[in-house]
Amino acid sequence: MNEQQNQDLKPMPEQIRYANILFAGAWLGILVMMITYLMYVSGLISAHVDMTLVTQNWNKGVDEYLKITNSPHGWAWLSLISKGDYLNFIGLVLIAVLTIFCYLFLIAGYGKRKDWAFLVITISEVVVLSVAASGILGTGGH
Repeated sequence: MNEQQNQDLKPMPEQIRYANILFAGAWLGILVMMITYLMYVSGLISAHVDMTLVTQNWNKGVDEYLKITNSPHGWAWLSLISKGDYLNFIGLVLIAVLTIFCYLFLIAGYGKRKDWAFLVITISEVVVLSVAASGILGTGGH
């Protein structure tokens, strides 16, 4: 294998940065979920839905559960961020948006190299993931 082939097989710096941010961000999200969950189950922060009401309605469908517990749908959960049962969503959201954030580094790298095919693919990924997470299509996603 010659030197040029070795260079072609090496990941570009943005790919390394993508992997490092994804690794650190995933662990940060897990840590945030652990801390906020402990705050919730310890009762340090009050919950929007009491645990007994949760267990009584465990077998219900999502729509019925939301109605019984007077819980919001979609991104409206942000209005309850001060409640223990919604506070732990922060870690989930962090992990969920992490891929989109990491793709931005790849977009910069592919743009710098003028690799148009991968640039279009990564931009498309960001658009699709962002639209899906936004819930504007009414298909859920959160």
